[in-house]
Amino acid sequence: MEKTAIFVDVQNIYYTTKQSYGCNFDYNKFWAHATNNRKVLHAFAYAIDRNDEKQKQFQNILRAIGFEVKLKPYIERADGSAKGDWDVGITIDVMEHAKEVDTVILLSGDGDFDLLANKVRSDAEKKFVVYGVPQLTAGSLVKACTEFIPITESLLL
Repeated sequence: MEKTAIFVDVQNIYYTTKQSYGCNFDYNKFWAHATNNRKVLHAFAYAIDRNDEKQKQFQNILRAIGFEVKLKPYIERADGSAKGDWDVGITIDVMEHAKEVDTVILLSGDGDFDLLANKVRSDAEKKFVVYGVPQLTAGSLVKACTEFIPITESLLL
C-alpha cells in the first residue's frame, strides 16, 4: 500500500468552502476518499484555538477520524486584526515527514505552499497531492503539485 501523510490547513479549508459553497467540509468523506488504498502514517489538522465549546467538539471529531490536532492560540491585535497562521508549522512537519511516505496530501488553497510542493516533489521525489476549492486555490499551487483534487459538493456536508 502507498504510504501517505496528510496535512490540513483547517482555517483555509473552513473559509474557502464557506465562501464558495456556503457549507462545511466533510472530513469523514475526505478521509474515506484520501485513504483509499493508502496507509496513513501521519495525519495532522492545524487549527486556531479560540477556546470555544463548539470548536472543541469539532476538534474531537477530527481526533476520532484519525487526525492529530495541532492548535495555536487565537491572537487579536490592537488594530482588531487577527493572527493565527500555521504555514511555517505545516511546512516544517511536511519536510520532516515527507521522507517516510510515498505521498504527501495537503488540504489548502494557499499559494504560499507552492514552494513546498515543488521542493517535496523535486528533492524528496514524492507525490504531492493538493485538495482545495478550485476557485480559491492559488494557480501556482495547482501547478506545483503532482495532483490537484477539487473540493466540490461530494466532499461537503
